[in-house]
Amino acid sequence: MRYDTPSLVRWNARAYDSSFGYVSAHGAPLIDLLDPQPGERILDLGCGTGVLTAEIASRGALALGIDGSPAMIEAAIAHHPGLDFIVGDGHDFTVADPYDAVFSNAALHWMNRDPDAVIECVRMALRPGGRFVAEMGGAGNCSALTAAMLTAWREHGLNEPHLPWYFPSPAEYAARLEKAGFALRIIEFFDRPTPLDECPNGAADWVRMFAGALLEGVPPATVEPLLRRVNELAAPALRRESGWMADYVRLRFAAVRH
Repeated sequence: MRYDTPSLVRWNARAYDSSFGYVSAHGAPLIDLLDPQPGERILDLGCGTGVLTAEIASRGALALGIDGSPAMIEAAIAHHPGLDFIVGDGHDFTVADPYDAVFSNAALHWMNRDPDAVIECVRMALRPGGRFVAEMGGAGNCSALTAAMLTAWREHGLNEPHLPWYFPSPAEYAARLEKAGFALRIIEFFDRPTPLDECPNGAADWVRMFAGALLEGVPPATVEPLLRRVNELAAPALRRESGWMADYVRLRFAAVRH
């Protein structure tokens, strides 16, 4: 399975907040692990619309949100006018003064071009002893969803899509952190089946939100039948009487810069 960044991922910030608000809602335990203290400087990498940046700031920290999507940053500034947000690429960002912590929720798996470069940028943004606390998709994340996508694309005679995510195993990511000069304090790897409560069209809605760029290369007349087939293929594993589920697997960790 190949993981490459599509030429452009266009985020719909309004849909992200409404239909996929669970992305932020599940960040509460991660903020508890971060344990932001009053006066600390904390960088939220891949901040999205700034919901968790605001939560960090509410605990007295001085928070900065960074995201690669101008639409997300525009929404974050509109929703949280008293906080600081900037557009930045996780692979090559720099900061003028070091931070006490870098926090990231559900974003690192999008930074798939060079994971080691992302980790190095985080290290350089931290003071010695600063902490890196994050949660991302882990190995096996969305396996039923992506299998349905790959099969549907193949059945429709389309080239295999270049999936825009990086889902490492705990051992792989721990090795990357340690090689970059971090001491790992905790790493957790767990299944988190997540209801897609606001997705009336099930897996198809998920694909439109999180893999919409892959549809740009699909002939317009093929898009709807393709997504219907994704639903048919994903339904046995992911559709319950109560509704659709996403088969999420999460990798959560806390590390300290040497």
